[in-house]
Amino acid sequence: MTETSKEETKVEIKKETWEPKIVAFLCNWCSYAGADLAGVSRLQYPPNIRIIRVPCSGRVNPLFIMRALRQGADGVLVSGCHPGDCHYLSGNYYARRKFTLLNSLLEHMGVEKGRVQFSWVSASESIKFAQLIKEVTECVKALGPRNKLVKAGLRK
Repeated sequence: MTETSKEETKVEIKKETWEPKIVAFLCNWCSYAGADLAGVSRLQYPPNIRIIRVPCSGRVNPLFIMRALRQGADGVLVSGCHPGDCHYLSGNYYARRKFTLLNSLLEHMGVEKGRVQFSWVSASESIKFAQLIKEVTECVKALGPRNKLVKAGLRK
């Protein structure tokens, strides 16, 4: 085998075994409770997700999402209460506005659509939460390893 074919084989093996790292910012009152219920109910979903509990989805600063991508996350999920059900009255409306603007910025920066996702999950929707995690993981996995916004030396 030549050197280039050996390297191509290594790259193909890495792509086959690669699993995405996904950071999830979950609202304490609804989405985190839904995740907790999914765990207590022993629902199966991919282990690729790393959960960060926040008081409200409206509290998620777009810089948190950018920093997660910069630090090596392949995808980011922000999930909060359904519109009208926010514990803090209008936090999820603020989150929706921030997310719309952030999506435009990420698209302008060349980050693929689907790397950053937003959803509504209530405390009683454990099955929906498990399904959402499966869908987000499949979507990010289909996009492959991320190359935009990666801090030098983190991804090779």
